[in-house]
Formats: sequence, structure tokens, C-alpha cells
Amino acid sequence: MPRFERDNASLFYSVSGKPDGFPVLLIAPGGMRSSLVRWSAVVPWDPMANLDDYRVIAMDQRNAGRSTAPVTVSTDWDTYTADQLALLDHLGVTEFHVIGMCIGGPYIMGLLRHAPQRVQSAVMFQPIGLDNNRDAFFELFDGWAAELRSQHPEANEEDWVSFRKAMFGGDFLFNASREDVAACVHPILLFQGQDAYHPPSTSDAFAVLAPNVTYVEEWKAPEHEQAVDFTVKRFLRQHTPSDGR
Repeated sequence: MPRFERDNASLFYSVSGKPDGFPVLLIAPGGMRSSLVRWSAVVPWDPMANLDDYRVIAMDQRNAGRSTAPVTVSTDWDTYTADQLALLDHLGVTEFHVIGMCIGGPYIMGLLRHAPQRVQSAVMFQPIGLDNNRDAFFELFDGWAAELRSQHPEANEEDWVSFRKAMFGGDFLFNASREDVAACVHPILLFQGQDAYHPPSTSDAFAVLAPNVTYVEEWKAPEHEQAVDFTVKRFLRQHTPSDGR
């Protein structure tokens, strides 16, 4: 698996599909453990296996999968967005679609905020969100951090606490407020979340707030797999530039 280095971070990634296809960036589920292997391991529909007509770019987020990076008091959502954009720059990608699941929802909002001219469309599967569940996200973060602490002597307790608050101390999508979503004009295909970590209330509110959203509520059962495949591919085709640049 190729590796990209930036600011003391080593980011592992893969590129598959059609070499001259329009680029699609994948942001995997798994919370802080967001790594590309999770697409094939835990999701009902795997974009890595189904988007043959696109140049598919998947990555292990920092300190997930094979990727590593320092932990500092300033690490936050924007740090991850900078990683994602730097990888695309490294690969010579200017415009792209993005598909994200779970924590991929907030990551997508970071890309839409920092590089709105580059993102052609976004597909969100069951985004995480705040709905009387902040402690659950803090617990997930603490479990992940406990596994990594021995590998990060550069980080003290204050760094970890600040990092956790920066990631999961916010409102709504943690990395995006309701106002941010209402101001987003990008075409978004949204698949509803249906559990405590991916609250349906978050998806429902997003679908009302976002001005250019297509909302799918039923999609996780096996009998919906073909419909999901058709819906995602049609959506991407509709928003791919005609010259395929």
C-alpha cells in the first residue's frame, strides 16, 4: 500500500478503479479507527468494489489502520481535512466527489467548508451526530486513545483531553452546525442513520436544512443493495463534469 508523508504524518492510501476516471475520495466508517479496510468489512454497500468507472481513492485516517501521526493539543477536525486535501494534491487531484460513512459525514462537511470549489458532490451514509449521546462518543474516543497512548510519548493528558473535546465537543454533526448545513449548496446524497451513534434525528434534520439534498431512508437491508448501487451511481453521473476533468 502506498504511503504519503506530510508534517510528520504517514498516511497510507489506495487508488483503484479506472485510472483516468473522475476521482472519488472515500472516507471510511469506524470513528477514530476510520481505515479503508472497513469498507469491505462492515458496510452494506462497498464503494471500493462497485465504482469501477471512477478513480477511487481510499485512505487510512491518521492514527487509524496503518497511518500514524503525532497527537498534539491542536489536533482537531481541520487537521484531518488538511490530511485529506494534501493527499489529493499529492495525487494531482483538483476536483472530486467524496463518499463518507459514519464519521465520514463530519469529515465531508470539513471538505465542503475548506475546499468548496473542489468538491463536485457528496454522498453521506449514516453520519454521526449529537443526540443525548456525547458521553458515548467520549467513551469510544477514550477506548481508541487507550490503545495508542504508549505509541505517543509526545502527548500528555492535556493533549488527549483537548483532542477529544475538539472532535466531539461540538454541536449537531460535531464538525458542522445546523447553520453550516443550511449554507451548504453542494449536491448531497444522504442515507439515513438508524442507531444511537448515527441518530435518525440528525439525518432527518440534515435533510430539512440542506438546500440540495436527496434523502434515502430505507437502505441497509440486503434487499436494498441493488437500489443503493443504482442510486449512488446515478447521483455521481449527474454531478460529474461533462468533460470528466
